[in-house]
Amino acid sequence: MGVLSNKIERDQLKPGDHIYSWRHFYLNAGHGIYVGEGKVIHFTQGEGHKIGTGTVLDRINSSSSPSPPISTECEICGDQSRLDGVISSCIDCFLSGGNLYLFEYGVSRAFHLASARGGTCTLAKSDPPEDVLHRAFYLLQNGFGGYNLFKNNCEDFAIYCKTGLLVETAISVGRSGQEVAFQAAKSAVMSSTLTFLTTRVRRLAVGGLAVTGLAVGGLAAVSYGSYCISRLVSDIGVRHDVVKVPADRLVDQSHLCDPQAAVDIPTPSRIVIAEID
Repeated sequence: MGVLSNKIERDQLKPGDHIYSWRHFYLNAGHGIYVGEGKVIHFTQGEGHKIGTGTVLDRINSSSSPSPPISTECEICGDQSRLDGVISSCIDCFLSGGNLYLFEYGVSRAFHLASARGGTCTLAKSDPPEDVLHRAFYLLQNGFGGYNLFKNNCEDFAIYCKTGLLVETAISVGRSGQEVAFQAAKSAVMSSTLTFLTTRVRRLAVGGLAVTGLAVGGLAAVSYGSYCISRLVSDIGVRHDVVKVPADRLVDQSHLCDPQAAVDIPTPSRIVIAEID
């Protein structure tokens, strides 16, 4: 466990743990809540419910669909590949042949910045295991709204189960660290490309090829720093636009499509995340 790897062995798991497994050559991960007895509750979009872009996003969108590590049907779960919503799977089907990792909560800012990948940790603190399990089993029975790759995915589900937190601003990309990392990387690349092209033209105009090479290295460092900072400020443990919402408030699935609907109702559980180490 640490900055370089959150890999964990099965015998180390405890009920209420937020676990994940990398998919598609580490492009993204499937997330869920381990509930004991070799079972995982997680949020999925099955093979028959893809977003229809005709791109690799169609595969990613259903990446959390459970499947056994071999081509035979699982004796415990059966065929869950087309199931949609919150489901319970055995850990083998959840992992789909991948490795097991533990999502970390309550990490320091320094640890978060040093973690190169999004979707592996958060500054937010986890609630007690009994609260986590209550949310997971409640949502297994009542649903978590419609699956959305960018605003309401399997990582969002697991983070909500662990913290009870929802983002209250409609412009948010959700709680998912993976999506935040994607958006941060995209912004950093676009910004760096424009800056590099502008710098290169300026340097070539004065014959500064060597200086241009140094500038490229500097831009790379600045881009990575921008990427890390963007991830940090978007972390649910740092943001000021989050509220604590009881699971029973999410019975109406429209709350997940419009989080503001769930958080507009006055509640003493409204919080501001602050003063986290």
